[in-house]
Amino acid sequence: MQPESKIVRMANQIATFFNSQPEGDRVKGVANHINKFWEARMRREFFSIVDSGGEGLLPLVIEASRQVNRPVVKEAAPVH
Repeated sequence: MQPESKIVRMANQIATFFNSQPEGDRVKGVANHINKFWEARMRREFFSIVDSGGEGLLPLVIEASRQVNRPVVKEAAPVH
């Protein structure tokens, strides 16, 4: 078993907070928080975890990931 990453721990903490909110607000609350406060580098790492199966993430985080903005990956300029 791999040690829990900081991103997983942070995402799960956000989900734990929003679990105390009304059911209809939970998914949107988690996604909005990540979209508003996580920089692109953090969201890239987050989606790397989600895309590889979401190991360690709470179900609420997985559900909210569908509403999190994927960061745009810039292509490297061609070398001439």
